[in-house]
Amino acid sequence: MLRPGTFLQDRYEILEQIGSGGMSDVYKALCHKLNRPVAIKVLKEEFSSDSGFVSKFKMEAQAAARLSHPNIVNIYDVVDEGNLHYIVMELIEGITLKNYINKKGCLDVKEAIGVAISVAQGIEAAHEQGIIHRDIKPQNIIIARDGKVKVADFGIARAASSQTLSATAVGSVHYISPEQARGGYSDVRSDVYSLGITMYEMVAGRVPFQGDNTVTVALAHLEDPITPPSYYNENIPVGLENIILKCTEKKPEYRYGSMHEVISDLRKALVNPDGDFVQYNSQVDDSQTVIIGKPELEQIRSGRKIQADPIAGRNGNRNQEQRPERRPDKNAGGQQGSSKARKQDTEDDINPKIERLLTAAGVVVAILIVIVLVIVFSKVGGLFRSGSPKETEPTAEISTEETLSDKKVKMTSVVGLATDIAEQKLKDNGGLYMKVSDYVFDDTVDKGDIVSQDPAEGTVIDKYSAVYVVVSKGPEHATIDLTKLDLEKMDGVAAKTALEGNGLTVNVEQKNSETVASGYVISYSPDKAKEGETVTLVLSSGPALANPTTVPNIVGQTQEIAVEMLADAGLVQGTVTEAASETVPRGSVISQSLTENSQVEAGTAVDFVLSSGTAQQSKYKYLASIEKSYPLQNIIGPGSGSTQLTLKIQLRQSVNGRDEIRELMGPVTMAGDQSLPVSFKNIEGVYGISGGTVEIVNVETGDIINSYYVTFIPVPQS
Repeated sequence: MLRPGTFLQDRYEILEQIGSGGMSDVYKALCHKLNRPVAIKVLKEEFSSDSGFVSKFKMEAQAAARLSHPNIVNIYDVVDEGNLHYIVMELIEGITLKNYINKKGCLDVKEAIGVAISVAQGIEAAHEQGIIHRDIKPQNIIIARDGKVKVADFGIARAASSQTLSATAVGSVHYISPEQARGGYSDVRSDVYSLGITMYEMVAGRVPFQGDNTVTVALAHLEDPITPPSYYNENIPVGLENIILKCTEKKPEYRYGSMHEVISDLRKALVNPDGDFVQYNSQVDDSQTVIIGKPELEQIRSGRKIQADPIAGRNGNRNQEQRPERRPDKNAGGQQGSSKARKQDTEDDINPKIERLLTAAGVVVAILIVIVLVIVFSKVGGLFRSGSPKETEPTAEISTEETLSDKKVKMTSVVGLATDIAEQKLKDNGGLYMKVSDYVFDDTVDKGDIVSQDPAEGTVIDKYSAVYVVVSKGPEHATIDLTKLDLEKMDGVAAKTALEGNGLTVNVEQKNSETVASGYVISYSPDKAKEGETVTLVLSSGPALANPTTVPNIVGQTQEIAVEMLADAGLVQGTVTEAASETVPRGSVISQSLTENSQVEAGTAVDFVLSSGTAQQSKYKYLASIEKSYPLQNIIGPGSGSTQLTLKIQLRQSVNGRDEIRELMGPVTMAGDQSLPVSFKNIEGVYGISGGTVEIVNVETGDIINSYYVTFIPVPQS
């Protein structure tokens, strides 16, 4: 292990260890020559003396160093320094895709497709250079801080060649392809499989195969059918799911043939998420099974004709080459020999394939004759049997079944079955295999069960054919049992919040009740509802009132106006509190204790909350002061001592083009020969308004007797 401060080649200063793998440790370092941060992968000490490990380690560098692509981590240098073997690479500041998935649970569909396209582009660049990564997994994919996606760690990558026929099964077991698991041939389609598993984890939040040990997981890749990712995340569109399922086919020939094809379909999925654009490779070979014997095999290999009796043919040719041509003998023996020779030549000229076809045709004709005779005799036998027509139906059905060839099967029904049970049932019924064509919401079929099938039940189809099914995603909106919410124990506000939290629309009605406290739930309907439906709440307005009045809506009004509105309705001001608000202007009502339009007894007190302004406004207040005295005789003249006036003092400020008036001193009655003191040390004005007018008002006439302009300054709240 290298310590911080260690220099390699008098150039790279080790800063810290940032990772560790099975074969190597990774450090963050500073290249003093180019003054840039780098990542250095150092082969572990226990492997540095093993030539095999060292060779494999160098092979990683040689493979990756040939690649230059925005989605592949760059290799800067490869160094052997004594017992140290290390690679200097581009340092990517970011997070691995594995950690990103663990952090988010599962990725958004568009985000997952974007990451998959970037990864596929990097792998495609490697494939074009003849390099198979062989270890594609989220741990080897890095998302940089600027959002770029890069493929790293070609630790088990190797150049694809025709000699790679029995490669060792390597790669992380949860993402390994079936051919890698069994130690078979690996090509670009192995990377396609691993990318498919990675995409599966991105959108489902988990890998498809899990187990207690690596052997169990590896066997699952070889044998177990893959559960569609939409089983774990119903928001996955059909287009993306079909791409993932095609990438993760067990047999390589059924997968995408190249990363270019994967990228093309991923781009289609971005534009048309639910489109049916994925083209599946044919998985059924309907050609007749033919047993190839040794002569035919020799013929295929050599490309020459083989006689019916190869030994005789070879002997004849050899004798003909060694002896001169003889004239035919005229005696009987000669004629007999000549006849036999001609017969042998004729037999040699018969094509063995034609002979087999004629034999097979004869067998087929014989079978058809037998079937016709069985049907005829069964019908004739029915003429002599008594009973209703219903008794003859089983015989007809048996005859129909007998006419099915070895290559045909009658379609069974899988509607209503779970997908795994349906898949096994189809497999048992003539080797049929299941393909999911769509996922739909269904109120009657449970999630994960089959809604419909194509072909329909009873249809005669080829064995080993594909059966397309539509799978239920369950009800689009789950039914909510409202009886479990205990709404009767809630007041109107709590009940409405609970219902709206479940995606329901609430309609509130009022009703008098002698038993249920005012504002609490009397009843509701219906008892069960789905998201988006309306629920009616009946709230108690208390006992019937002797002198009822309607509560006005005072929200948004100033305190003065709110008090006037309550008085007009026969109500009185209750407790007034203040609270900060980002939306309600300072001095206006935020909320009230009694619901608007509700019926209450006249004289009831209504509490309300006034806005103290925004949080910023709560830190400061705008204050002004005035010290004046106004002689009333100025307006009354002589004889003012015998005259009385009722006056008040108010503050007027212009706010957003509208006058706001606040009373500073209530109405007082004074003699005309007195002076009215206009003295206020701390007049609080509207936040942010720097000026205003203090006015003396004649209450009886409403006339403004005199006014004084005052300036407001911001002062921190104590």
